[in-house]
Amino acid sequence: MKSLRQTAAPALWIGPAIALIAVVVLWPVVVMLESSIQHIGGEGFVAGFNGVANYLKLFAEPAFVGVIGRTVLWTVGVVAVTMLLSLALAQLFDQAFPLRRVARWALILPWACSVMMTALIFRWMLDPHSGAINVVLHDLGLLDTFDSPEASWLGNPATAFLWMMVVAVFVSLPFSTYAILAGLQSIPSDIYEAASLDGANGWRRYTTITLPLLRPAIIVATLINVINVFNSFPIIWEMTGGGPGYATSTTTTFMVALKQGDVGESAAMSVINFALVIVIVLIYLRVTRWKEQVD
Repeated sequence: MKSLRQTAAPALWIGPAIALIAVVVLWPVVVMLESSIQHIGGEGFVAGFNGVANYLKLFAEPAFVGVIGRTVLWTVGVVAVTMLLSLALAQLFDQAFPLRRVARWALILPWACSVMMTALIFRWMLDPHSGAINVVLHDLGLLDTFDSPEASWLGNPATAFLWMMVVAVFVSLPFSTYAILAGLQSIPSDIYEAASLDGANGWRRYTTITLPLLRPAIIVATLINVINVFNSFPIIWEMTGGGPGYATSTTTTFMVALKQGDVGESAAMSVINFALVIVIVLIYLRVTRWKEQVD
């Protein structure tokens, strides 16, 4: 009886966490998989089993391949730029300079603000009639006329996608920078002193000491960014709605658009999206040899 109580005791502590994961994570996945093989119209009524028809219909969508490619480009581009800038910012904030604390506080603002609100503000700033960005460009002589194709940044799919990536990097920087900064501040200073005595210059110390010791922090920050950016919805939806057409859509906005006419097909897109996230994460973990950081 005593051994049974000892065995059951840990379950009392981890039980709530397991229940939360089951309700919030596992059950929605089950419902998503079930919905992807059912015939569910845009009104939400289930009309019966549909097999793989939803997937076949999804793969036949003219915009499907473009959406997948754009999602991969969106994720890789935003995360890569974010991590490079975060490395530089973390190195800067690790140095002593006037008003450093104020600068650190200012960096938190994009993270503290609503992502949708940030996207909305950027949309206003990019307005072709009187947006602040166009006003500055006009004053600098880089923009000839307002309310023109050259001023309509969000009306052109290529420039709209680039600006959405800029906003995504802007809101992703704080977390990544602070994660790397925490890693920097955990590196003992005597390691650098020993390297200096051995004649290592600043760049050599950074590449042979700082970066290798930062790998755990970089891996965690990159992994979380990959998941967040891949599933990013507010920026794209608020700035362009995925348009014109599906020209700036990623999988998250594409599945919402599909939901208006066919919930089952949208659920199939959700399953593909879920699988893509897992594949990208597994590839990243394989490339970075993350187990070496744990052992």
